Amino acid sequence: MNFETLTLSADGPVGRLTLNRPERLNALGATTLRELAEAARWFDARPDVRVVIVEGAGRAFCAGADLRDPSIAEAVPASGKSWGERREVGQLGLRMADAIEQMRAVTIAKVQGHAVGGGIVIMAACDLRVAAEDAVLSIPEIDIGIPLAWGGIPRLVREIGPAMTKELVMTCRPFTPREAQAMGFVNRVVPAARLDAEAEALAAEIAAKPSVPITITKEHANAVTRAMSAGITSFADGDALLSTAFDPESFKAREAYVERQLGKTK
Repeated sequence: MNFETLTLSADGPVGRLTLNRPERLNALGATTLRELAEAARWFDARPDVRVVIVEGAGRAFCAGADLRDPSIAEAVPASGKSWGERREVGQLGLRMADAIEQMRAVTIAKVQGHAVGGGIVIMAACDLRVAAEDAVLSIPEIDIGIPLAWGGIPRLVREIGPAMTKELVMTCRPFTPREAQAMGFVNRVVPAARLDAEAEALAAEIAAKPSVPITITKEHANAVTRAMSAGITSFADGDALLSTAFDPESFKAREAYVERQLGKTK
């Protein structure tokens, strides 16, 4: 398949899924969200691929949602789009994260630079996470005037517990890979120069194991976590996202956030 914003490859049992918008720090627009879900299906159709490394091209893993993406205009009530069409935009992130989490292959997030908001959700949807020690992680959604959506809340509660989820999401403060490792969110933290080698070594180690028990272990662990979080669902968090995004206070917060970020780049 031809992708506009991703590159995919499969080299024997190890595949690579690369976010490929380095000029935008791999920010997630509607096209990328749709393509990520398609990429998951692409790998699922290749049974020889046992492990997929999920990475970002350039100097960042993922800068989160692309606030300049034209699809945002389609979600505005004044766009003339029907509720169903606008809802479809709001649900794209959740469908993306679900598709990555449900991939047959074991997924390893390889994180460098910044992982922001939706980038954290992608990390949480992966099975394992390896991060450069100088990476910066953050969840700025509330500063933007929106809740963390895309299934991010239940996934973070699952990985780091409710108290740390509330703190990181409510304060929007950056946190380090070492701190994330202490929470149980990141598996390995390595010097930036060793990141590629560490991710490759972990992928090769898992790919060399018998595939059936690896697959069963992944599915078993996921089934247990689903059972533990019964009743914690994100089936319509796109609705919450859309209903919040155009609240006057939220809109003002988002405008101020974008202005601050633009100021940092000048």
